Amino acid sequence: MTQKYDNDFKLHAVQLALEGHKPASEIAGDLGISVKSLYGWIAKYREDPETPFVGSGNLRPEAKAMRDLERENRQLREENEILKKAMRIFTNDRK
Repeated sequence: MTQKYDNDFKLHAVQLALEGHKPASEIAGDLGISVKSLYGWIAKYREDPETPFVGSGNLRPEAKAMRDLERENRQLREENEILKKAMRIFTNDRK
């Protein structure tokens, strides 16, 4: 089973590693994580320091905006279909 770590824990681990007072292997051992995980977190941090640990339920702002727009679009399409059906029902009842 894989352990899930919150973003604060990951950020703290990365900061410890980037300070350079201890080797990454020692920091990983002290924190009870694998060196591979620590290096992965460091790479993500260097790639995007503003929002390095997306995933685990966190989305980048652009991805969240896109998801919200897709959800709104889907809802509007469903409402449009309901209105079309209602119009057919009401126009057929009057004949």
